[in-house]
Amino acid sequence: MRKDGFLSAALAALLFLGVACGSRTPSSSALLTPPPLTAQIDATSYPTLEALVTGERQSVSGFVVSLERFWRDGKQVYAEVCFTLPDNSDWTVWEAHLEYGGQTLSEFSTSLLRKQEAEGGQAGQRCDELGFYVPPDADLSSASLTIASFAAPPGGADYCSIYMPKIQQALDERGLAIQLACVEANGAMSMQIVSKPEGMSDEEAQQIVFSEEFYTIKGPWTFAVHLP
Repeated sequence: MRKDGFLSAALAALLFLGVACGSRTPSSSALLTPPPLTAQIDATSYPTLEALVTGERQSVSGFVVSLERFWRDGKQVYAEVCFTLPDNSDWTVWEAHLEYGGQTLSEFSTSLLRKQEAEGGQAGQRCDELGFYVPPDADLSSASLTIASFAAPPGGADYCSIYMPKIQQALDERGLAIQLACVEANGAMSMQIVSKPEGMSDEEAQQIVFSEEFYTIKGPWTFAVHLP
């Protein structure tokens, strides 16, 4: 065989093998591999709904509370509650309940929306946003929101500047021989019990004097709410 003929045949064979290798089809396992799955969220499970509430107002013992808005956003139910302020203390919603379908929710979050100080003989007002967690299938077509109480937990200085006079008055009216005074301690004024009945323990006197009744206003104020 001629040398150039042998080389031509060898090159042709190599080209054939290269084409055959380059045109291999994917394996069956590659063809059957499914595309990655993307999580699908059913938007209807977490609706955003708002009740038709327009400033419903209730008054208990002269303390006015209004429900300005009530709505659901996903897993949270929110309520905008406004109330008159009895004084300049930092009052907020202390106890509240959301009732629906035989269930009662008492755990809630609260945040300040706006506050108007007392002016010109008009009482101040504060508006808070309450938030309750509810499951996606909660039926809120017939529910109720109850504001059970408001409170202004005092700081150390508040007892002397705001609370001591009315606490002392309440003690005197009840015939409890407990005397209070503001005493300077560590550069700050603090309310202390300076005398008490002999048969009363220190713990009993402390429970009476520092009871939450002196900084809590109790209702209840109950609002019927309906979310479609």
